[in-house]
Amino acid sequence: MIDPANTGSAIWADTAYRSQKNERAILRAGLISKIHFRRAPGKPLPGQRQRANAARSRVRSAVEHVFATQKHRMGLFIRTIGIERAKAKIGLANIAFNFKRFLYWECRPNSA
Repeated sequence: MIDPANTGSAIWADTAYRSQKNERAILRAGLISKIHFRRAPGKPLPGQRQRANAARSRVRSAVEHVFATQKHRMGLFIRTIGIERAKAKIGLANIAFNFKRFLYWECRPNSA
């Protein structure tokens, strides 16, 4: 989903979202595709594309743990009527996650 209010210039996703239709939509919107490359069936992925996927994985791994924490540890499940309520629920989950991280860093013993 491309949100016009999003000021980022890239779309990040895994190989399930790579299609010619999606790539055209991303280009039409003036964005950069950071979707992982797919290998051809029975063939290895060329080296340049392997390196591109590895670089993309490093970036994605830095943020995906937040969503995993919200889903698995916090039990976040969005079942609301209306987008505003869903946004509020996600916003509260983000605040709770950030507070939890703050407490983690604040309560750690100081290393000498």
